[in-house]
Amino acid sequence: MKTDILLTVLIVLISFHFSSCNNNVALNEDKKSLSLANIDPSIKPGDNFFLYANGNWLKSAEIPPTESSVGANLEMYDRTIGHLKAILEECSKANNLQGSVEQKVGDFYASGMDSVTIEKLSDEPLKPYLQKINTLTTAEEILHFVAEQTTYNNSVLISQAFVPDEKNSTTIIAAYYQSGLGLPDRDYYFKTDSATKAIVGAYQTYMKEIFTLTGDDVTTAVKNMTSVYELEKEMAESHKTNVELRDPQANYNKMAVADLDIEMPNIHWKELLQSLFVNTDSVDISQPAYYSTLNNLIKTIPIDTWKAYLRFHVVNNAAGSLSTNFAEAKFEYEGRALSGQQQITERWERIYTQTDNNLGEVLGQLYVRKYFSEDAKQRILDLVNNIQKACKARIDILDWMNDSTKQKAKEKLSTIRNKIGYPDKWRDYTNVTIDRNKYFDNLLACGKNEYSYQVNKVGKPVDRTEWNMTPPTLDAYYNPESNEIVFPAGILQYPMFDADVDDAMNYGGIGFVIGHEITHAFDDQGAQYDKDGNLKNWWSKEDYAKFSEKGKRVVGLYNSLIVLDSVHLNGSLTEGENIADIGGLAIAYDAFKMTKQGQEGAKLDSFTPDQRFFLSFAQCWRRKGRDAALRKQINTNPHSPAMYRVNGPLMNFDPFYAAFQVKENNKMFLAKEDRIKIW
Repeated sequence: MKTDILLTVLIVLISFHFSSCNNNVALNEDKKSLSLANIDPSIKPGDNFFLYANGNWLKSAEIPPTESSVGANLEMYDRTIGHLKAILEECSKANNLQGSVEQKVGDFYASGMDSVTIEKLSDEPLKPYLQKINTLTTAEEILHFVAEQTTYNNSVLISQAFVPDEKNSTTIIAAYYQSGLGLPDRDYYFKTDSATKAIVGAYQTYMKEIFTLTGDDVTTAVKNMTSVYELEKEMAESHKTNVELRDPQANYNKMAVADLDIEMPNIHWKELLQSLFVNTDSVDISQPAYYSTLNNLIKTIPIDTWKAYLRFHVVNNAAGSLSTNFAEAKFEYEGRALSGQQQITERWERIYTQTDNNLGEVLGQLYVRKYFSEDAKQRILDLVNNIQKACKARIDILDWMNDSTKQKAKEKLSTIRNKIGYPDKWRDYTNVTIDRNKYFDNLLACGKNEYSYQVNKVGKPVDRTEWNMTPPTLDAYYNPESNEIVFPAGILQYPMFDADVDDAMNYGGIGFVIGHEITHAFDDQGAQYDKDGNLKNWWSKEDYAKFSEKGKRVVGLYNSLIVLDSVHLNGSLTEGENIADIGGLAIAYDAFKMTKQGQEGAKLDSFTPDQRFFLSFAQCWRRKGRDAALRKQINTNPHSPAMYRVNGPLMNFDPFYAAFQVKENNKMFLAKEDRIKIW
């Protein structure tokens, strides 16, 4: 079953005891430095700095058949999952105390690795749910089944999360988002280019295979596929685009349940919420058009079509956890067609992912004890503090913002919470019973536990200590509703960070990431939230107009960049991330210039400190990807592809021009008046 819960991230203390797993802190690996061999001296830095810094590496890098890309991120990931695999295998083989964190992690992993039992069961674990779908006869029964699946943390038709109320950020509210589709987003149902048509074809083939694997003959499978796809297309018409979803004001629609029952009577909101165990008199309907459409479709679409829809999506959500024929069918669509992967990942890696998804803070406890030191945490905190100081200094000298707005910006900056490495208190998984012989039951137990944990938050104060990423995650985030920046232990490793390298490398690596996340507090979305995390204006009218104009310039610049064939970047979709990239680089550089190395200017490896800073920045983002993955990213991801995350900010940054003597005849050159400076 699908066991992740939707968390709005603007884009993761119980006492514990270690018994069998090794608890020693890992020793430092060999001393790291810039990858000088990756540099391609035949390329001028001012023509394409990404290719200059990474060109030789790009020429020889090969994408593994199980991956859609290769690069610094994959190197970090491989190192991390190597550590986690060792933990999982050791715990799975040990005689652990029942109920201990080692037992839960070890037995969950062992149950997932029991391929003999899983192959023998095939889709047997789903039979009770498929049989129940066959008995449904009314729209009310359809919605009750959907609600029941949701309480297993298995989202079908309804997308629900329990998050801070965006206009009263101290309290948790139930929020409902547009849902129902099997393709990555609504535009796939309406585009007519050949690349999109190929993905739609792969999706339809996948649907037909799921129907045949669960008992349909070929003719019936085609009929069911067609009806389900057309139903999804009707739902897609009501969906907002990815760009429209970036407007937090338009996506906040708090409504009384009583009013919802009047406006959308076919959904029976009061009864639905009771079935979901959501005890509240008001909810946030983030995209009302979808639920208005669902209100109509639930009565007008034939019950048999709804039954086929539910059958496909219940199996689809569980396919990766069933026998090989289901898992490989899902891979052909999601892995090969959408991302360009040539082979499905090894079983142990898929089971590690499920362990992290379902027992993330249990596994996280074992990971950080062994692989993340307090010294590393303190070093990162020092970096964060320096970068916040640099950000404050930049706000002070802004020439487009008045003193009153500057003061409020600095107040927001000073109240940002910093979370480093891992939570101060760990989740309690006491209620989750894990059986090493029953993988599907373990997934179900974890799903029910997660749902219970989340739904019980409704109406209660926000827990500011909570994390929305697990400690081994190779990512970071800013959360506007909590005004916090979060850096899990997973991302705090070479080449992003290493305690033994020079400051230029660390500030160009993790320093940029820290600056990027801080800048999200002031990007086109984050700037709409105040220091307490409320969706509330704190700007003067004049200053916000100036800020919006600068944002439009960012959109225009990135819209002009051609990524693949004739495909341009979507500057509107990537606006927030591009603002954060431009601001993050400038803030990290200013913080670096506060260090001894940044001030003294001595060369190392024949490069000045400033040059090393920019090279570290570019090499941390080295990446080579498959075209299919790149197309998906451009269509759905708010981040620009790696080359443009590097070159875009550098084109707008004066110190880069000085460090590498970028001249007017260089391809990255922008006239001074055209360089975008926001933060």
